Amino acid sequence: MTIQDRFRGTGVALITPFTADNKVDFKSLEKLLNHVIGGDVEFLVVCGTTGEPVTMDEGEKQAVLDFVFEHNTKKLPVVVGCGGNNTAEIAKSAAKVDTRFDAILSVVPYYNKPNQRGIFEHFKVVSEASALPVIAYNVPGRAGCNIAAETAVKIARELPNVIGLKEASPSVEQFTYIKKDLPTDFMLFSGDDSIVVPHMSLGAHGAISVTANAMPKMYSDMVRLCIANKYDEALKLHLKLIEFTDSLFTQGSPAGVKAALSIMGIVENNLRLPLVPVTNDHFEYIKGLLAQLK
Repeated sequence: MTIQDRFRGTGVALITPFTADNKVDFKSLEKLLNHVIGGDVEFLVVCGTTGEPVTMDEGEKQAVLDFVFEHNTKKLPVVVGCGGNNTAEIAKSAAKVDTRFDAILSVVPYYNKPNQRGIFEHFKVVSEASALPVIAYNVPGRAGCNIAAETAVKIARELPNVIGLKEASPSVEQFTYIKKDLPTDFMLFSGDDSIVVPHMSLGAHGAISVTANAMPKMYSDMVRLCIANKYDEALKLHLKLIEFTDSLFTQGSPAGVKAALSIMGIVENNLRLPLVPVTNDHFEYIKGLLAQLK
């Protein structure tokens, strides 16, 4: 099976559950893994942005990775989040990621706002340091800078160890221009749950999803229907999910999906500062939307 086959479909950007006293909640993490693996997602993304890794120390992150590896009952491919805004430090971290995992996901450097040449050179250094293949991650709403279509294509064509891009800009036009000039074996993933069906119709290889934490079966079924060119059926699921999906981001992510998972009895509704839980009113709104999805 090729790496493209292994990553075809839905990857779930796993949250990291915490206890009320701010420890990693491994009991809830096991529940979450059973939930998403049982929901037939195709791969797991651990310690990505949704997992709140910037609030975790290295020991906690390694413990989470070890736990996921041990409790990955279907031996799904696992992608490890490895990003930041210090290129040299990220390269060191990427070089240390255990090769029992399948790839790293590395976000475009945030806060210091590099230009396009800087973005390319950053991914060049990180990809050359990593023993694992790299999936780049463009999320301008969080990072404060955007990987332009021309830069994404340059990365795809000139950096052989970068095998894919998670594209989470809100621009379907940008997604189109990236797809237009990509090598055929380069994987382009939808990174925006609200426009996953349009992304799939434009040739996305799959999706890396927050919503799939809570609704793994419905979400991954939707993506598989797109892959099978059954867009009428996929659209029905997309429309069924859309209000719930949007509710997960209204007051920040992963606050929304943690609220949903707590309502479902899978995790406790705890985040680490500076993130805080959703308001009581929004919690009740999400609860009502979940009731409609049963």
